[in-house]
Amino acid sequence: MTRRMLLTVLVGAAVLLVPWTVYLAHTLPDRFDTGQWRLAWVGFDIALLLSFAAAAWLGLNRRRAAVPLLSATAAMLCCDAWFDVMLGWTSPERWSSVALAVFVELPAAALLVFASRRLLGDALPRRSVTLRDIALREDPRYQRVTHVLPAGAAEVARRTGLERAEVTECLENLRANGFVRHDRKGNWLPVPQELREPKPDDYDGADRQRVTAFLDAKYAEEVALLSWAAEHRDEFGPWAMAQRTSTRLTQAELRELDAEYRELVTRYCRRRRPGKGEKEISVRFYAFPPPGGHPGLGAPGVSPTGFS
Repeated sequence: MTRRMLLTVLVGAAVLLVPWTVYLAHTLPDRFDTGQWRLAWVGFDIALLLSFAAAAWLGLNRRRAAVPLLSATAAMLCCDAWFDVMLGWTSPERWSSVALAVFVELPAAALLVFASRRLLGDALPRRSVTLRDIALREDPRYQRVTHVLPAGAAEVARRTGLERAEVTECLENLRANGFVRHDRKGNWLPVPQELREPKPDDYDGADRQRVTAFLDAKYAEEVALLSWAAEHRDEFGPWAMAQRTSTRLTQAELRELDAEYRELVTRYCRRRRPGKGEKEISVRFYAFPPPGGHPGLGAPGVSPTGFS
């Protein structure tokens, strides 16, 4: 369903609900005896319980489906509060229903909405690479230091073979550029960032040449890394996956695809604690028009798991 069709359906539903709501307001009785009252409420609470459990499981496993399920659970809590208060307004339990709605159900619903919004909008800090970043990259000490994090300064010095003063200098410079932070336990932790490529045209003279050389070296390393991965593709076992496809997109759709990819990577980069048995994984995303639209460089369809 396209966005226009979806918008049409939503607007049409909103318009049609106006006369229907007015009709119900004038025709429904104030009181109505019904059967299956217990089954209706018990069934609703079971559905609410399952929604909580599923949302918790999806959230712990960092699944995208947690976002709509959190929102749906929040909506169910609001419905529960509404009907508890309205249907019990003339009963002796009226104020207990109001208290439950105000202090438990509605705050819990707001918390779930906030959690779903955070999952959608918790983006990494985004900025362009600076000349200072390039200088840090050109110094091999910084690569050695960041590779052993998280760790304390003494542990970094031991594992890298650098002097303690060198390690302290490197860590402070990395912190000034937003790459690391110091926690309360004395450990240095890497800070994920989304770094955009610098544009050589934004610089003049020697700085432009330096930025150009940085980008050339960066992509040369990328080509070398991918070539190495292709040569060793049978050695990774379950620790390597790849997908390749070719499709036709507008620029707006390509930007949307890029945004969804960034959101996905951000959720995994935002983990607060190292996971048991984890490994460093190189992840790359490239989308570009092949030369001359050559089908052999990207035939339609998705390749099987594994490097391709």
